[in-house]
Amino acid sequence: MKEKFIELLKSTNREGIEDLIEFIETKTDFFKAPASTRFHGNYEGGLLEHSMKVYEILKYKVANSVIEINVPEESLIIIALLHDICKVNFYKVDYRNAKNEFGEWEKVPYYTVDDTIPYGHGEKSVMMLTEYLKLTSEEKYCIRWHMGFTEPKESYTTLGLAFKKYPLALLVHEADLEATYFYDV
Repeated sequence: MKEKFIELLKSTNREGIEDLIEFIETKTDFFKAPASTRFHGNYEGGLLEHSMKVYEILKYKVANSVIEINVPEESLIIIALLHDICKVNFYKVDYRNAKNEFGEWEKVPYYTVDDTIPYGHGEKSVMMLTEYLKLTSEEKYCIRWHMGFTEPKESYTTLGLAFKKYPLALLVHEADLEATYFYDV
């Protein structure tokens, strides 16, 4: 899956993509990181699997949308595969006591959050990506608002305006939810 992920990113031919790939491979835990601590993909490699599933779902949603979504394939790749780049180096393994199947206490690993760059979620992904790539406005909006209505309710008006301006952003949110709740990744 790692090879396919890198192959897709390289296929964008976006200026800076090689540097971004090098960053991901050498300075992050992207390929080993979980997608969350407990909600979905909370296992080693969950972030990669989640990102690939979002890409697969998003491609389908765009191809079968009730309205025409005219966006280049490279944008779908960047948006879907990198929407959660903010989660690199974000989760750490810690240990807690839990009873095993025999009723005996033992230390078990679990994921916890260690947010060294407290800049939000979608906006953090946009910030990190723009250090390497020039994103289109639509890509920025899609990544920034991919959490959709899980954002605080005070953001709903702005979120609605973003979805009207860039309907692809709504499809990204839906693809993210479907990967999470239909596939548990």
